Amino acid sequence: MKKNIHPDDALDILYGLPVTQATETISTASALGRVLACDIEATIAIPPFDRSPFDGYAFRGEDTVNATPENPVVLRITEEISAGISPTIEVTPGFAAKILTGAPIPKGADCTVKYETTEFTDTEVKISRHVKSGKDIVPAGEDVKLGSIIAHQGEVITPPLMGLIASVGLSEVSVFKLPCVALLNTGTELIEPGQQLLPAKIYNSNASTLSGYLQSLGVEVNNFGVVPDDVVAISERIEAALVVSDIVITTGGASVGDYDFMIHAAERLGAELLFWKTQIKPGGSVVVAVKDNKLILGLSGNPGSAVMFLLRCALPYIKKLRGLVNCLSSPLEVFLKEPFDKPCERIRLLRGHLEIVDGKAYFAEYGAQGGGDISSFFGADLLAEIPADSEPLSAGTLVKAWRL
Repeated sequence: MKKNIHPDDALDILYGLPVTQATETISTASALGRVLACDIEATIAIPPFDRSPFDGYAFRGEDTVNATPENPVVLRITEEISAGISPTIEVTPGFAAKILTGAPIPKGADCTVKYETTEFTDTEVKISRHVKSGKDIVPAGEDVKLGSIIAHQGEVITPPLMGLIASVGLSEVSVFKLPCVALLNTGTELIEPGQQLLPAKIYNSNASTLSGYLQSLGVEVNNFGVVPDDVVAISERIEAALVVSDIVITTGGASVGDYDFMIHAAERLGAELLFWKTQIKPGGSVVVAVKDNKLILGLSGNPGSAVMFLLRCALPYIKKLRGLVNCLSSPLEVFLKEPFDKPCERIRLLRGHLEIVDGKAYFAEYGAQGGGDISSFFGADLLAEIPADSEPLSAGTLVKAWRL
């Protein structure tokens, strides 16, 4: 078991774990936010035929070569073609078809004009200018070509993609099943919200906080409640959670105190311990193990610390478990907007937000930064990293940061 490792190493270890992704077929209409399990090929072109972009007339451009306002060309009307109706008469020299928006271009016609630029009756239309062939026709396949890949495995299904999938006629789509994360909070001091707050007790906020973050990532959360500080009880609850979940995340008991039981619980389960503790503050207290190819992630009981490790080190693995590709994000380089006036022996993670000033990207620290603080995550969209063994840093110092 590795100890006190760099956060980049922790991320690499987690991201390198193998995952098994089951698939299911669901309706296109209910697929928002899911991850595609296969490429989708366009079996038709979009649009599937040449069509008119407006209400007007379709005809042969060469018939208008000599048309002028003083000497308009008069074309006879063959038929009226509305959207959803197939043309029945070929357009030949001297003829035009009345056509409505979205209707198919009839055989023989190669251009259109808007009706308001013409003079017309029920039987004929006057064109007073030369209209070139191909003018104002929406060609078949302009949006999507036949046989093209419109979406790739690993893509998140967005509203436009839902529409695109439906436009090629697919009412169902293959997606990866949502992974299930079991959430277990340890600590004799914890009680659930809604209960009477007794002396020496605190409310269990970790379940709600982590559940929210996990659900925002598109995973199902199975809440296994609160377990007191007892190694047997903790290990038994983890074992039960492993049966019905893809990951078990616990909070509390990940440090070195007399009541920090996560390592002992993992050992009692026969799990393989991968690493214990990382070099970040907050978020350094963590126990990571694997049992039956399933991850056990023991986070700190401090809410801010638990969230920090999740965001900095565990997100890519969870995204990978969902079936996403390109889960790793590169850090940004940003300038500190305010000085950071503390020396740091360990890597320090700060919550804040991005500000652009005179074309430069700045990190603005936001709220209380302690391991027990959660309010500073409100409005935070960046995690900045202060290197280990740093002296106090002045405003304008360049640091690494990650988008949230």
